Amino acid sequence: MKFPRHAAIAATALLGLLAVAACGADGASTGSGDDAGRGEVAVASPFPTESIDPNGPLAIDGGTRVASLQLYSPLLETVGPGKFDGRAAERWESNDAATEFTFTLRDGITFSDGSPITGRDVAASFERTVASDSPFSANFKGVGVKATDDTVTFTPADPDPALPAKLTGVMITPAGATEGSYLAKPVTSGPFQVESFTPGGNLVMVPNEKYWGEKPKVDKLTIRSIPEVAARVTALQTGELDVIWGISDDQVAQLKGNPEIKVVSAAGSGVITMWMNASTPALEKAEVRRALWQAVDFDKKIKALFPETGELADSVIGRTVFGYAPQKPVVHDPAAAKKALVDAGFDFGKTLRFHFSQAQFRQWVNSVASDLAAIGVKVEVLEKEQAVYTEDLLALNWDINIQQVGTLGLDASYNLGRLYTCAAKRTGYCNPELDDTLKRAGTSTDPAKRQAAYAEATELIWNQAVGMYPMFVKNVFATRAGVQGFVPDGEGLPRFDTVSVDE
Repeated sequence: MKFPRHAAIAATALLGLLAVAACGADGASTGSGDDAGRGEVAVASPFPTESIDPNGPLAIDGGTRVASLQLYSPLLETVGPGKFDGRAAERWESNDAATEFTFTLRDGITFSDGSPITGRDVAASFERTVASDSPFSANFKGVGVKATDDTVTFTPADPDPALPAKLTGVMITPAGATEGSYLAKPVTSGPFQVESFTPGGNLVMVPNEKYWGEKPKVDKLTIRSIPEVAARVTALQTGELDVIWGISDDQVAQLKGNPEIKVVSAAGSGVITMWMNASTPALEKAEVRRALWQAVDFDKKIKALFPETGELADSVIGRTVFGYAPQKPVVHDPAAAKKALVDAGFDFGKTLRFHFSQAQFRQWVNSVASDLAAIGVKVEVLEKEQAVYTEDLLALNWDINIQQVGTLGLDASYNLGRLYTCAAKRTGYCNPELDDTLKRAGTSTDPAKRQAAYAEATELIWNQAVGMYPMFVKNVFATRAGVQGFVPDGEGLPRFDTVSVDE
């Protein structure tokens, strides 16, 4: 069955022969590049850009993801829960069992050096992702790949109706790309190419004149690393920056009063997530983990610290995600929490290591530690560099951590199926019952059965308090008034190829 170009299709409808075409009546973009050269744009996110390797170990690091969206093309992009538009892929199809997915590339697309983008490049990019053994690569265990010049076919060992959603995160790079390719000026497949890059510093980009899609509307884009939100706000107000995000709520109100600034927002899948390491003896009991959650007044913290950008969460994943299932809120009750800890034999002499990165979490973490201290729980707050934080996170070198967790592709398989199995070893929690439930959710070709299984899994994760899940996140962006064409992104991963500057 053929679909119109730019049609958005449901992931579950992929179970049959599906085809989706993308922009332009002849299968290619009508962009000419005539709009390029309308000035320069400088932006800053809360995440430093430590790497621009889109398929390496830092593939899903915030800074790398933002950079990758400007520099590289995926096969397709998510436009809603289970809905996609083609990017490098002109069409795709699946067998009924969801065990074979074939993507056909657009005609004549090239990399920034003019060489053709082939199915073999896509396959090699995928294989680099799997070989990187990053948190993202866990989505593709047991998935085979084969390619021709103009097609690439993925064959998961088990049915995987969510595979198209997961593939939205695989960016296309040349087949011969290596880790060293990204230290200077890599060959790119997206709307921009690199002019210069300093890891942890500035990434300066110019339009990729060989890009198959509509060309960027500016002649230079710089992503700066400014982790402190106050510094980002000041730089925006003085005109040093054109777009910022990751803004504290008190500064949102301040910026709204400035006629030279526009404030825009978008709801996404982000959930402030605080895992509790169940492999730590002090936290191995669900009764203890749930009592710690009960001891913290998250509703009060959200109203005080995040009135513009936060909302008390009722699930492990966001409302915009396929598989979302609301849960009964954990009610703040410090007296009951302390009693539960005593009854469970909690060791109040144990100091819990609460690690985090990113300055935006500093006040929140200290406030949580204060609530826990009020019932006699000792907490050591450890602020770490992003790279160290990530390394320790994967090594389970922490007791409590905090991060904002989104759901790539807006399918619960990416989040729940990737992070909560025993094999994932991400939270210290292992439950064969949960593994079985997640396998049913991830492999069923019936969307109703998938939804029901994800609801079961969510209830188990929530009630076992694998973590604390206090807040849904709304992403807020601020731009200079002269910035045109900026579209806020609910995941906090904006694109800048449509942005222009009114001089």
